[in-house]
Amino acid sequence: MGNGTSIGRVRGLGAARGGVVHHWLLQRFTSIGNLLTVLFLAVSLVLLPDYSYATMVEWIARPVPAVAMILLVITTFWHARLGLQVLVEDYVHEHANKFACIAALNLAACAGIAFGVFCIVRLALGAHA
Repeated sequence: MGNGTSIGRVRGLGAARGGVVHHWLLQRFTSIGNLLTVLFLAVSLVLLPDYSYATMVEWIARPVPAVAMILLVITTFWHARLGLQVLVEDYVHEHANKFACIAALNLAACAGIAFGVFCIVRLALGAHA
């Protein structure tokens, strides 16, 4: 099993042993969170009497729907960030470009989360008039 043959170079180069399982689990947890919060949203919307602006603001002003929608925004953006990070890691090969892409991805995900949460909190607190 020398280093001179191709199989010799490959042997012993297993999994990275760092972060791979954690990343995979985070993707699964965020997808489960997305599923639960989207189901809550769908059931809640079906049970509403109408879809006027006043009804929607009244609905989002309640604590449970507001927290559920905030969780939906967070899990959706985080799940997208995790998936796109895998794409960047797989297809961007130069380290500087990879770092820049992941930094931009993290910034966009955090900005999306912040904007979504701000909008939900603003509606829930009644600053929509």
